[in-house]
Amino acid sequence: MKFKISREDFLKPLQLVSGAVERRHTLPILSNVLIKVDGDLLWLTGTDLEVELISSIKLNGEFEQGEITVPAKKLVDICRSLRDGVDIEFSVDGSKAVIKSGRSKYTLSTLSADDYPNLEDWEGEVEFELAQKDLKRLIDSTHFAMAQQDVRYYLNGMSLETDQNIIRAVATDGHRLALSKIENSEALANKQVIIPRKGVMEILRLIGDEDQLLKVKLGSNHLRIHSSEFIFTSKLVDGRFPDYRRVLPKDGDKIISVNRSDMKDALSRAAILSNEKFRGIRLNVSNNELMITANNPEQEEAVEVVDVDYNGDSLEIGFNVAYMIDVMNALHSDSVKISLADSNSSALIEDPENDESLYVVMPMRL
Repeated sequence: MKFKISREDFLKPLQLVSGAVERRHTLPILSNVLIKVDGDLLWLTGTDLEVELISSIKLNGEFEQGEITVPAKKLVDICRSLRDGVDIEFSVDGSKAVIKSGRSKYTLSTLSADDYPNLEDWEGEVEFELAQKDLKRLIDSTHFAMAQQDVRYYLNGMSLETDQNIIRAVATDGHRLALSKIENSEALANKQVIIPRKGVMEILRLIGDEDQLLKVKLGSNHLRIHSSEFIFTSKLVDGRFPDYRRVLPKDGDKIISVNRSDMKDALSRAAILSNEKFRGIRLNVSNNELMITANNPEQEEAVEVVDVDYNGDSLEIGFNVAYMIDVMNALHSDSVKISLADSNSSALIEDPENDESLYVVMPMRL
C-alpha cells in the first residue's frame, strides 16, 4: 500500500483516532493505529477494546490499496514535528512502514492488520439525530457527578435514556446526582444505556458547540456516534442504573434563591479552609441571609455571608463544598434555587427559570 497526503490533512484525523489508543496496553497491537486504503479513501482506526474511533480522508493523486498497523504515538509525533505545508508519502516495504517528507525519511515497525481488533457489527435498537452542541450540553451538565472507581461499576459512567420525546442524561456517585434533558422532535422508543467513563470523556473531547448533526445509535451492548469527521463506538456498561427518580427530593419547603456567581465565589473562598479530606462546610440560613462556615483540624476558620431571598425557619445543614461548587459551575443562570426540607435531607438545586437540568446533593454530618 502507498499514498501521498498533505501533513495537515493527515495529522488532524490521526490525532483524532489516536485518542482512543491505549497507552498502557497489554496487547502490543493496541498501541498501534490501523491505516487502510480502500477505494479513494484513507481510513484510520484506533481502539482500546472499550472505545473505537474511525476517521476517513479522501485521497488525491497516486495511491495503492492495502492495510497495515503502525505505532500511533510515534506516527503522531513524526507528523506533528514536520513543517506546515509539506506532503507526506507513506508506503509499506516488507515489514516496515516508510514515511517520507522532503529530505526526511522515517522507518517504523508494523504489525499485521489481520490481527487488529474491531468491534463486531451490530444493529441499533434506537437511532436519533442530535446537534453536537445539544449532546455537549447534556454531557457537560452531568458528567462531573459520575463515580471514579466505585465497586458499583454501573455508577462509573453516565446513563443516557430515551423516553418518548425526551433524551435524558443522568450521573451519580451515590453522594450527588446530576440530571439534564433535552426535547427531541420525534418520539423515540424507551431505552436506557450506561456509557462508561472513558466513553463519556472521549465524546466530550470529540464534539464542540457546533450545530452540526450527529447520528446516535443505541444497541444492546454498544453506542455509536456518526459525524462527518468520525465514527465513534463505545461498549456499554452491563448493569442496571439506579432508579434516580426515587432520590429526587419532593418535600423541600424551604426555598432559597441566591445569585449564582456570589454563591460560587463564597463557596470557593470558604473551601480554602475546609478539611482537606472531608471537604465539609456548614450552611446556616435565616431571614434573607446565608452564612457559610468552614474549619479544619488546624483550628482555622472561614466565614462567608451571602444575601439570599429566604423567609422561612432558620436551618443549619452541612455539605461537601466541592459538590456544591461543581453544581454552581454546571448551572449558567444568574440565580439558583435551592430547595431544602431539613438538616438531614438532600438539597435540590436548579435554575429557577429552566427545568432542563437539576442537581441533588446529599447532606454531610459535621
